[in-house]
Amino acid sequence: MPGKSLRMRAMVLDQPGQPLRLTELPQPVPRAGQLLLAVEACGVCRTDLHLLDGELPEPMLPVVPGHEIVARVAGLGPDAQGDWHLGQRVGVPWLGWTCGQCRFCTSGRENLCEQARFTGYQLNGGYAEYTLADARYCLPLSDGPAAEHLAPLLCAGLIGYRALRMAGDPRRLGVYGFGAAAHLITQLARAQGREVFAFTRPGDGASQKFARSLGANWAAGTDQVPPQPLDAALIFAPAGSLVPIALRHLDKGGCVVCAGIHMSDIPGFPYAWLWGERSIRSVANLTRSDGLAFFEALRQTPLRTDVKVFALEEANDALEQLRQGTLQGAAVLRMA
Repeated sequence: MPGKSLRMRAMVLDQPGQPLRLTELPQPVPRAGQLLLAVEACGVCRTDLHLLDGELPEPMLPVVPGHEIVARVAGLGPDAQGDWHLGQRVGVPWLGWTCGQCRFCTSGRENLCEQARFTGYQLNGGYAEYTLADARYCLPLSDGPAAEHLAPLLCAGLIGYRALRMAGDPRRLGVYGFGAAAHLITQLARAQGREVFAFTRPGDGASQKFARSLGANWAAGTDQVPPQPLDAALIFAPAGSLVPIALRHLDKGGCVVCAGIHMSDIPGFPYAWLWGERSIRSVANLTRSDGLAFFEALRQTPLRTDVKVFALEEANDALEQLRQGTLQGAAVLRMA
């Protein structure tokens, strides 16, 4: 019928603490500077769990979650920046908009912009058949790989990459929490000639075997001591209790990088564990330059992405499996 609005299916969060709701919504229309995107796949990230559990402040509600989006350009709004064309494959990461004018934006630190808005949190995301994105914050993707294998790269891969860069140039790298991000950064670190020591939940032999299959030199529970001191440790699990543990395994001058957007409180520890020019730092989001550099690095070092694919309407099941720690690799929603 003329004038009848197009519809799309989406999973919507109405309130924290509630499961996502499958519904139909009007297909969005791109405004100035935006792209309309037909979603091919969207990764399921631990940050989505933090959103559902009310651990992220002031979300847009209701909201369509999802910030590891692989999509095709289905429409261009006026003045959409970039050389985009219909049908082009793009990726949409967590950082969805910044002011472009503050001291952080003008000094190459747009990830710290006070007015930044984030995909699937303050902007509708990719748990839907269509979504909108600011053209400036989309990344061009290759047509070759299956969408479900590209999706985890848009957050798990990017955050792992930024975390590794912030760790300096470690020869011996500890990785705590062997999920989506760790399984990707382990491969990249090994390709760069680094030794990787993987830490999982105590007794999780399946994850330790998975880590070794991806090239980890050693894998054990967090209750074990690595065979050598670490130059750096990347913590992907949202457990603050791991920070003092990782510190105790660091060599002098080493760094612990906390790579999650949310983490439980860090317990107290003796200053002696920090002394020796050891340091603790956090990763806050990412920048567009991170995205461009990461995908350029992947041209030289393709990564194996282990994924479990779910249908859109199975998003709640995917999130629960992520919560229970029963996934190896990453969960991805694939659109029909």
